[in-house]
Amino acid sequence: MQKEIRVGLIGFGQMGRIHSYAYRVIPFYYDGQPCKITLKGVCDANAALAQKGVDQAGFEFATTDYRELIDRKDIDVINICTPNNQHAPALRAALQNGKHVYCEKPLAYNEAEAKEIVTLADTSGVKHQITAEYRFIPAIMKAKELIDAGFVGRVFQYRGAYLHAGYIDAKRPREWRMQKDVIGGGVLVDLGPHLLDIMQYLIGEVDEVSATMETFFKERPLPEDPSKMGKVEVEDAITLVLKFKNGAIGTADLSRVATGAEDEMRFEIHGQHGALAFNLMKPNELLAFNATEPKGMQGFKTISTVQKYPAPAVMPAPKFTMGWIRSHVAAQFSFLKAIVDDTAPSPDFHDALRLHHLLESIYKSAETKSWVKV
Repeated sequence: MQKEIRVGLIGFGQMGRIHSYAYRVIPFYYDGQPCKITLKGVCDANAALAQKGVDQAGFEFATTDYRELIDRKDIDVINICTPNNQHAPALRAALQNGKHVYCEKPLAYNEAEAKEIVTLADTSGVKHQITAEYRFIPAIMKAKELIDAGFVGRVFQYRGAYLHAGYIDAKRPREWRMQKDVIGGGVLVDLGPHLLDIMQYLIGEVDEVSATMETFFKERPLPEDPSKMGKVEVEDAITLVLKFKNGAIGTADLSRVATGAEDEMRFEIHGQHGALAFNLMKPNELLAFNATEPKGMQGFKTISTVQKYPAPAVMPAPKFTMGWIRSHVAAQFSFLKAIVDDTAPSPDFHDALRLHHLLESIYKSAETKSWVKV
């Protein structure tokens, strides 16, 4: 008899909607695998949003108290999609109550909270996974496969960037992503986890970092009263110089004021035997250069990766183009499958903790204007 996994979701904002959608469509994309998924309860501090979770996503009930989800015996998984400073209380309660946990990045408000959560997760015996959906894009999966097979060889250099343009308007209100007491930082905490997770996933861990950052708009209109201005304490853009433990060097740029950008996450990896390049704006392909080919035949080759997911993925056909939400579907399928098969989810909270340590090392470098050992 097929296992049933009952989900309780905390936070029905944009990411909560996306996660809910992914749970609803997994049975279609994976031919009924890996389990029967029941959307049991949805929580949001905004009662109207919580009710939308029932009306639009199909959850059985709504609440404004996350503890109601965690205390129920008919919920197996707690999925957290709240702002960063709200993660830890829900994570603690869920882990202490023996719930499997799927949590949006970053894991916690800071590294200290993340360490506490990881210790609790290790003693709880439950499954835990952090949302790092870009690992589940076929082009990234192919890059990992090629690097592990030695295609690139010894890595010399990495260049990465994640660029948005949404904050170039000085009149944009000071929403929660601009408030340090809510999110813990600026673009580094917002976009950084995506780029830096993929970087360490493909290249390896960072040894030392030097960072410089800038807040271009020191004040912004307050959401509750646009005629008043509030101080912005988080960075709009940050540039990193990196030394990796394997001897490679690199750079990374993160910006929410990159005029002309949409959702521009890109990277280049140059090694002794080959090179790889990817741009999220062109998610259906990976560029690969094979330095071992004859000189007259060398050049970057476009590898068509589109939606070439392994079985039991059945929909859509592998030849069809990628959509942004598809990687969320794959990430959540991977988590549920780990529960069903009793295997270790990846990336888990230990991966998230390593990323927290890197983030705090970067901020330390920017504040001290010096190289920092990670």
